[in-house]
Amino acid sequence: MSLSLAEVTAVVHELWPLSGAESWDASGLVSGDPAGDISSIHLAVDAVSDTVDEAIDVGADLFLVHHPLLLRGVTTVAEDRYKGALLARLIRANCALLAAHTNADVVADGVSDILAQRLQLQNSQPITESSEPGTGIGRVGRLARPVTLGHLARVLADLLPATASGVRVAGDYAQEVQVVSLCGGAGDSLLAHPLVVGSDVYVTSDLRHHPASEAREQAKVSGGPALIDVSHWASEWLWLDTAAAQLRAALPGISITVSDLRTDPWDFVVMH
Repeated sequence: MSLSLAEVTAVVHELWPLSGAESWDASGLVSGDPAGDISSIHLAVDAVSDTVDEAIDVGADLFLVHHPLLLRGVTTVAEDRYKGALLARLIRANCALLAAHTNADVVADGVSDILAQRLQLQNSQPITESSEPGTGIGRVGRLARPVTLGHLARVLADLLPATASGVRVAGDYAQEVQVVSLCGGAGDSLLAHPLVVGSDVYVTSDLRHHPASEAREQAKVSGGPALIDVSHWASEWLWLDTAAAQLRAALPGISITVSDLRTDPWDFVVMH
């Protein structure tokens, strides 16, 4: 069975509507003939050399990624630049490229929602709600019972695929936490949000020195959450299996595969 790329793209945008994407985002179809036939789809977080090779090797007609390859503006797709080289390889292999980024972050069963579900948060709700009720960036909810910060960090380490950077924590190991806010991917823009400030711990990725330090110092003055920093790729990779299941239900007869390749950029860490 096959459908046109235009038909498959329409289904993808029903699952993850472009109306939910942030204004700065570049979700949607990147390359491919809308009239072309699609019989297989391969999913990954990132379009990088290894995952592009994998998509081509498994014979995918469509490579569906979370992170847009062309999120930032480019002025060339020459093949001596990696983005041009990747696009050329996909085009020559007749494999289209489509991104579902922030539009897949905000929905029910989206990136942050899946992380909240895997942590078994109760009464989970978005941190910043979109126009559609129940959708929005991040999630905040309660654990069934209080646990130590160290225990929660261990739960996350076991839940997420392993990476060199592991799980970093700012806070007392024995501190009890129950109200958890989280944002899959980079989330330091939410550090000052009232729902984050009012939680016991905030789980996200890519926390930089100054925002993290300032948040922890402010917590000493007026209260605020402990911080758990996890791999950006790992926090979003959990969503792929759910996305694949949704696509299988919506596109019966289309082959759907998921990449297990680690595309976290860090390879090893050296400790004293």
